Amino acid sequence: MNIRLRTLSIMTVLCCCLTATAQDDGYMLELGVGGGGCFYMGDANQKMYRNTNGAASLLLRYNVNPRFSLKADLAAAGISGSSSGAPGALPGNEISFSRTVYEFGIQVEWGFAAYGLENWNGSRRIAPYGLAGMGVSFAPEPVSNDFALNMPIGMGLRYKLSERVNLGLEWTMRFTSSDRLDVTQNTDGSLEDPFRIKGKFIKNRDSYSFTLLYLTFDIFKRPCDCNDVKTK
Repeated sequence: MNIRLRTLSIMTVLCCCLTATAQDDGYMLELGVGGGGCFYMGDANQKMYRNTNGAASLLLRYNVNPRFSLKADLAAAGISGSSSGAPGALPGNEISFSRTVYEFGIQVEWGFAAYGLENWNGSRRIAPYGLAGMGVSFAPEPVSNDFALNMPIGMGLRYKLSERVNLGLEWTMRFTSSDRLDVTQNTDGSLEDPFRIKGKFIKNRDSYSFTLLYLTFDIFKRPCDCNDVKTK
């Protein structure tokens, strides 16, 4: 009788531990850095990756579960462009600009596969994901300080180098509420709504894109409540 009771108690503890692990396994947060390139899209550029500049970011990711995460990032990037080669541009009358953009944003990430090293729950060491969110962009002088809302949309790929180290590649497009990111001293404001098309919000707005390689470290392991189970 005692053997059966002990066996039942051990099985109960193991079952509870597996259930808790299925819900809480892994680490809650990732902290890391990223670097790569950024290109601008607007009146002074219509080609992807033309005039690509450097970009860098700090990121904090909260892993809700193996398929769902919330991420906050702080980034800085150079953007530049030129009207040379654009339709309707007159030779010798090209306009160019170059400036720096800073941004803070929060994104929701959803995995197309569970991410992690726990093979028993279907997690994969390498997993793709999509993302969307909201942010704030700030481009300082020379002409004037420009604040704008931005909406990032993109996709990425995460790879677990080890239990606590992650490598990722991410591409996003930041659609902004401003048409003044390309206004600097050299342009004299002529790239702000050059076609005078009113009522076309998307047509008259600037955007920029990040392609980033990042490295993150897992912190704050999720607790397991297995030892809290008491048998009577």
